[in-house]
Amino acid sequence: MKEYIAYCGLDCEKCEARTATVNDDEALRVKVAKLWSDLNGAEITPDMINCTGCRIPGPKTPYCDSICPIRQCAVGRGVETCGSCPEMESCANVGAIHANSEEAQRNLRS
Repeated sequence: MKEYIAYCGLDCEKCEARTATVNDDEALRVKVAKLWSDLNGAEITPDMINCTGCRIPGPKTPYCDSICPIRQCAVGRGVETCGSCPEMESCANVGAIHANSEEAQRNLRS
């Protein structure tokens, strides 16, 4: 499986937080922090926008590192991705991602 595919199937290479980290782009960090703050009704600061990818060694956003229930579950179960989990089809957590992203589903099934 492509290493930048997150546990849930989303493609981390398409994430603006990863792009800002890899390119050390402070303006993009500011933009993403504002967008995510507005979307989530929580204060997200530019210094929180540092992530190399869900399954890649290196920094993670606070959400991805310690809050995301999908990542926490997959790490705890020791699976490569949710696609390796026998409970994926009935999992409400990953199901919420897949309801909004057919690409994420395809990434886990390929």
